[in-house]
Amino acid sequence: MATERWSSRPGFLLATVGAAVGLGNIWRFPAVLGTNGGGAYLVPYLLAVGCCAVPLLVLELAVGRRLRTDVVSAFRGVGPGYGVLGWAVAGGVLLVLSYYLVLTGWVFGFLGAWATGGSTTFAAFTAGWLPVGCFVAVTVLVAAVVSLGVRDGIERLARVVMPTVFLLLAGIAAYNLTLPGRDAALAFLFTPDLSVLGDPGLWSAAFGQVFFSLSVGQGIMLTYGSYLDDGTPLVRSSLVIAAADVAAALLAGLVIFPVVFTAGLTPTLGTELAFTTLPEAFGAMPFGRVVAVGFFGLLLLAALTSAVSLLEVVVAAAANATRLDRRRATAGATALVFVLGLPSALSYSPVRLAVAGRPVLDLVDESAGTYALPLSALCLVAAFVWAGGAGAVRAELGRLDPLVRYAIPAVLVAATGAKLLGVARPAWRLLVDGAAGVGGAVFVGALAVLAPLGWYLGRRRGGR
Repeated sequence: MATERWSSRPGFLLATVGAAVGLGNIWRFPAVLGTNGGGAYLVPYLLAVGCCAVPLLVLELAVGRRLRTDVVSAFRGVGPGYGVLGWAVAGGVLLVLSYYLVLTGWVFGFLGAWATGGSTTFAAFTAGWLPVGCFVAVTVLVAAVVSLGVRDGIERLARVVMPTVFLLLAGIAAYNLTLPGRDAALAFLFTPDLSVLGDPGLWSAAFGQVFFSLSVGQGIMLTYGSYLDDGTPLVRSSLVIAAADVAAALLAGLVIFPVVFTAGLTPTLGTELAFTTLPEAFGAMPFGRVVAVGFFGLLLLAALTSAVSLLEVVVAAAANATRLDRRRATAGATALVFVLGLPSALSYSPVRLAVAGRPVLDLVDESAGTYALPLSALCLVAAFVWAGGAGAVRAELGRLDPLVRYAIPAVLVAATGAKLLGVARPAWRLLVDGAAGVGGAVFVGALAVLAPLGWYLGRRRGGR
């Protein structure tokens, strides 16, 4: 699969921006900003983008382009014992994708309700089997795109979707800035209260958001980098990707907060805004149905490109491990994602599947969303900066090398420690509060199942 290539640099940039811009920007960013002091949150957020996200983007793209292989094979190339780290990264991606597709299915369901002349509430939506059906539909759609390949599937989707997403964001933001709550929204978003910068939870939330939003530390950019031509400037490309990601997040704030303040809602409600209070506000707005269709439409499009990038990581690894062609590898990876995601889908359905009274989706979110990303990023740095000692990669990093080698690991350890100690606030806080200890146990347990599977696939490949 490493023989596949992007057709052009614009195609590569659109695909990588599509991987970065997703629910993390349009839904999660305003929610995290709202619960972390408004404009003050932008200070650590922008620092995290520049000091952590861009260097890690360069690292992943450089490793992918140099090795021309998937994330598991890349780790295995460092040394015999590193393959298990590659499977751990792939396992974390599987877990994230399994519940990310459930959330994408919710967006698809709400879009369908508003587009067909009706509306729905979250309670009514999850009272029936529609969430499960929507999960199945978006899973099949994402698998169909990935099965078509890098150029005909992933890149073609990104060329259509990403310009549409930014046009929708800009258009809805422009309309919402005519609402009465505009001034309050702009003040909340861009007037920082610097007194809250001493709160460690604020910094942890900002750095966590950057890792989730920019898709770094998950092997996505490593996989996409393996399809990249040798002449593409990596630092410049990483800056473009980061700038587009930040722009999407800020536009999302301009979409959501004018509605929040116009409707008299509280901006600290968190992620439940998208499925509970915002739909009620849309119903009371002039042209509210048009705004709702546009909002859930752009959410769906952005979520699809991110989901495609997550599945591509797993498919590339599975294809190289089993020597299956792309379509069969996609079918196998999709089946595994479906099995892992079905309990999360059933947790917000008439079944109300739960563990110790907590919905399964919330547990998976609390584990994968909180721990998988920083641990995966640490694995990447340990393998390709500390242990690998790859001169070509260090040359690509240039002056960024000290940041990747020393500063970023320290930040990742501090952020993960803050979450374990309960200093950091929950990642998504979907509909109930999270428990980090239970989530961490779920994450470790899931990897205990996935790691032997990866070992078996590696043995099978090595035996051929």
